[in-house]
Amino acid sequence: MERINKTWILRRRPEGEVSDGDLELVEGPVRALEEGEVCLRTLYLSLDPTNRIWMSDREQYMPPVAIGDPMRGGGIAVVEESRFDGLEPGDIVNTGLGQWSLYQVKPGKEVNKLPVLPGVPLTAYMGPIGMTGMTAYCGLMYIGQPKPGETVVVSAAAGAVGSMVGQIAKIQGCRVVGIAGSDEKCEWLTKTAGFDAAINYKKEDVGAALDKHCPDGIDINFENVGGEIMDEVILRLNDFARMPLCGLISSYNATEPVPGPYNFSMLLMRHVTLKGFIVTDFMEHFAEGRQAMASWLLEGKLKFATDVVEGLENAPTSLERLFTGKNLGKLVVKVSDAP
Repeated sequence: MERINKTWILRRRPEGEVSDGDLELVEGPVRALEEGEVCLRTLYLSLDPTNRIWMSDREQYMPPVAIGDPMRGGGIAVVEESRFDGLEPGDIVNTGLGQWSLYQVKPGKEVNKLPVLPGVPLTAYMGPIGMTGMTAYCGLMYIGQPKPGETVVVSAAAGAVGSMVGQIAKIQGCRVVGIAGSDEKCEWLTKTAGFDAAINYKKEDVGAALDKHCPDGIDINFENVGGEIMDEVILRLNDFARMPLCGLISSYNATEPVPGPYNFSMLLMRHVTLKGFIVTDFMEHFAEGRQAMASWLLEGKLKFATDVVEGLENAPTSLERLFTGKNLGKLVVKVSDAP
């Protein structure tokens, strides 16, 4: 039986937010497999801020998606057909750097079979024990280097990465303050995720709230947002603070140069370590990170939320949820049903 694919193709570079016409959903047959390849059916597609970066032609950590190519993205899939030893139909796999499509044909060596953990839903492999979990674990543990009693501030704290960072920091014995964009998110952070405090930046004076919740200053700033919020945090960093720079989501849709940070000189005055990173910088630590995250998850020490959008056709319009603060936890698109 011939499989008919659906794939999002990048047709033009977005200006500001992604809009109609930037991507096109096209249909076509799935080609026959060659030796060493597998045919995958996407179950869940990961939506991440980096998707927006890949659509642009700005300077970035890997080549942007070319006009006319399938939109790049990661996800979880089931093997539909295999000509690769070690993978069989029905196996659940991580697609690695895949694409926004219903089906994809890939070399089997580029696909990782997921372990079976009783009681752990598939979406956890895109959150706590997936790439977002590894981003949080490696960025905090290897750049932030948390110590018991230290104060950690996390921006975009109710997102996929931020929510994990705060909980890992709590496990390490830190005081954790999250910054998020709604009362609902702040309540989830304190009552479910166990943060010590949460600041609603849309309602509160962030600087005053930081003074209240971080009376002894800030030792680690896990930065996901940039902009005015980052400036307020920088002003309150302690001597020898660490600043893992994971993202600058506030500027990804900007069409003009973004000013600031205005308080950048404080990094010098406070002897701060600032390090930007991409999760793949720490691939040698993934096994350690997944083992730690899986253990904490099974022990009930980690809570996670998943924001599920139904239907591949809704992927482009759902991406804006990351930039408007509508999502709680990991944002994914359910593309097809699991076997």
